[in-house]
Amino acid sequence: MSKRLLTIIIASALVGGFFGSLISAQLADANIIDDFLNLFTKLRVEQQVSPSTPEPVELYKPALDYEEAVIRAVERAEPSVVSIVVTKDLPIIERCSYDPFGDLPPGFQDFFGSRGFEFFQPCERGTERREVGGGTGFIVSVDGMILTNKHVVADAGAEYTVLTNDGKKHDAEVLARDPVQDLAIIKIDPPADGFIPAVLGDSDAIKLGQTAIAIGNSLGELRNTVSVGVISGLARTITASGQRGAETLQGVVQTDAAINPGNSGGPLLNLKGEVIGVNTALAVGAQNIGFAIPINQAKRDIDSVERTGSIKVPYLGVRYFTITPEFAEEQNVTFDYGALIRGGDDGPGVIPDSPASRAGLMAEDIILEIQNVRVNKDNPLGLLIQKYNIGDTILIKVRRGGEIVTLSVTLEERPDL
Repeated sequence: MSKRLLTIIIASALVGGFFGSLISAQLADANIIDDFLNLFTKLRVEQQVSPSTPEPVELYKPALDYEEAVIRAVERAEPSVVSIVVTKDLPIIERCSYDPFGDLPPGFQDFFGSRGFEFFQPCERGTERREVGGGTGFIVSVDGMILTNKHVVADAGAEYTVLTNDGKKHDAEVLARDPVQDLAIIKIDPPADGFIPAVLGDSDAIKLGQTAIAIGNSLGELRNTVSVGVISGLARTITASGQRGAETLQGVVQTDAAINPGNSGGPLLNLKGEVIGVNTALAVGAQNIGFAIPINQAKRDIDSVERTGSIKVPYLGVRYFTITPEFAEEQNVTFDYGALIRGGDDGPGVIPDSPASRAGLMAEDIILEIQNVRVNKDNPLGLLIQKYNIGDTILIKVRRGGEIVTLSVTLEERPDL
């Protein structure tokens, strides 16, 4: 054995003995043992999830849970979602020949007729039943009441057919159209065991960024189309245009879950499968910006129809402008919130023989608060009034000139205006 090799063996023995005695001493302490094992396990895990190896499947579990939640929400709501088909008898227009010279004297008729001219004009040849529109709705009662948009069933001269989730067709009757909101309730005859109604959630609990799921008869052809997004805005006021003119919608929910033509009247769901809104409009030219009426605004209509057979809404009786900081600056108004009572081409600011006139409200009054709730763009006057019932007496704080006065108003049923 060489001297150099002997030196290496001795050095190795000394180093091994030193570390062996050190480890033995430390392992005698139970806490040190645990620390050593935890460190060893950590090193093993870090090695297993290194960039060169795939991540463990467990790391995807939250995504799988989310996907399952969406599927369960759709499965819960889908049986109550229906398609609404609008049909109407329309005239059959054809191209018919006629003689424009038939009333002329015979000599002139012979002259023009000999030229070989033939004239045509549109003419009506009876009528035929045609599909003129469509939308979506959802069942809200066991006996077949369906909530949808008013603009889906606005034509009193049309007939409405409902296609339920099982593919069956049902003739529908329009029970009521909301005079204020874009909501309506129709009804179909139920089977012996009734329908499965949708579960209605609480739209007051909606939060920005939460998941939103839309279901509807997209484009009037693709039944039960599902789109997923988030709640992207709250308490919006928009002007929606359609075939029957423009309508102002207040307090609506904004979502980027795709809402297409034909989705109108369908449900907007949360991850529990509860209805939190009624899809009603989309922003033309935007990237997936749609709007839904909060379901809490529709619950009153459902309850009213169940109790009275019609939709009755409370009524104050004023025409007004919602004051914003920009409006206040433009109109030189001292307050940057509230509702300025002011008339226009459609009538006076305070409607005669209305609750407002009986309570003493006057044109140019600024309504500041309803029951201590400030009136502003997020809480417009019309929406605040709809939170109360016919016959309720409410306190209204008003700015009149340089004074603040409080008036008591008893709400009445809205008449046909």
